[in-house]
Amino acid sequence: MSYSFDPELAAAVAMMPVFEISDVPTARAEMGETFAAAFGEPDRSGVQVRDELVPGPDGAPDVRLRIYTPDRPVAPAAIYDVHGGGFMLGTIDMFDGHNLRLARGLGVTVVTVDYRLAPEHPYPAGLEDCYAGLVWVAKNADALGIDPDGIAIHGESAGGGLCAGLALLARDRGGPSIAFQYLGVPELDDRLDTPSMRAFTDTPIWNRPNAVVSWDSYLGAGKRGTPDVPIYAAPARATDLTGLPPAYVSVMEFDPLRDEGIAYAQALMHAGVSVELHAFPGTFHGSSLVEQAEVSRREADEALTVLRRALGL
Repeated sequence: MSYSFDPELAAAVAMMPVFEISDVPTARAEMGETFAAAFGEPDRSGVQVRDELVPGPDGAPDVRLRIYTPDRPVAPAAIYDVHGGGFMLGTIDMFDGHNLRLARGLGVTVVTVDYRLAPEHPYPAGLEDCYAGLVWVAKNADALGIDPDGIAIHGESAGGGLCAGLALLARDRGGPSIAFQYLGVPELDDRLDTPSMRAFTDTPIWNRPNAVVSWDSYLGAGKRGTPDVPIYAAPARATDLTGLPPAYVSVMEFDPLRDEGIAYAQALMHAGVSVELHAFPGTFHGSSLVEQAEVSRREADEALTVLRRALGL
């Protein structure tokens, strides 16, 4: 199938390798190589970085957090970041550069969580790790120099889906206060039945075949699409979105996740939640890897603008 990609992105697509995730070790290695080639060695200037092991969920190992503290903080707000990777891939090391830019660009503390990955650790392991890390951040707000009521959660792709689940979990458990949820191209719906999910079977980086592997790995074989999938695993299934934090949702035009992101933003609006929704034209899932493209620069600049406004910076 042919796609009307943004011209700057189309040139890059022609040189992109096919990304297929059913061979998990290979996919993890390829993702690491892709990020290293795209972003290189991160610039750590102006930011202090340290790792912290914090208590994990009941009976589970400790969870590693990475804390980015700007040398010149401008406000006691914080961003709690959850990395992407289809619930199966990615490490906090790969996203160092991104989180360093957030900390430096916004002047706030950024904390990212090294959650357990599927298929070795299916739902709810990853989400519970994220929740445990968020609880620790809120409880240790004074030591971190942050306001426990000024924490925004931030994730893209599966990280966006985990953040949506995290917001639901925090609401229903009476957990930490979340000031804002940034849901970039979120992976939200295991049913895989939206028009974009049915249509985009061969799009770059993410497509329907990869989505099938992702959800089967995260939920366990035979559970995808069944009636008993929890809303915290697949937030698109939630019927009550009242009381959730304000949100920003982004979607890409030629991304199988496009329509579930739009539907979730609309559902939040219908529930009385303040939402900003942005669909970027000519793009695909992960097209921000082509950093020099004008549309990618707009996406990156908008992320800072959205978070700056949400946190009152």
